[in-house]
Amino acid sequence: MHEWEQSLIQQQQARNKLYGRYIDDIFMTSNEPVEIIKALLDQENEKDPNIRISYTIHESVEFLDVLLENLQGQLKTSVFRNPAAEPYILPYTSDHPRHIHSNTIHTALLRDVRLCSHVETFYQERLNIEIALLINGYPPKFISHHLKK
Repeated sequence: MHEWEQSLIQQQQARNKLYGRYIDDIFMTSNEPVEIIKALLDQENEKDPNIRISYTIHESVEFLDVLLENLQGQLKTSVFRNPAAEPYILPYTSDHPRHIHSNTIHTALLRDVRLCSHVETFYQERLNIEIALLINGYPPKFISHHLKK
């Protein structure tokens, strides 16, 4: 796969566009017309009979835990949450040391800071974290103390 993807990587670098791969999922950005992108990917599909790619072209895409969107030529990133997933965080009543609960909040906020490209999106994700913490039994005072840090 490493050798197979080199031409795609080089083309993306030459155009100053993004390319990412995790195991067998590939993500790339482009401002090219859809027909050109499809032709490029079809050409790549001919390289090796053992490697077949299926592709989806959209204005937005979920890649791992990130939602990437093209908003009028601007790349916007935010946290992708599976709509079917429960808002589960380590319950406050679990028999873990309190620093683990503090770290849970810190880690969730750090993830949101890294994945949200717009401050408004970050604030929405912060609210989602607060709701998940409340659902999982965290006291409001504990939450507000750690969110202020």
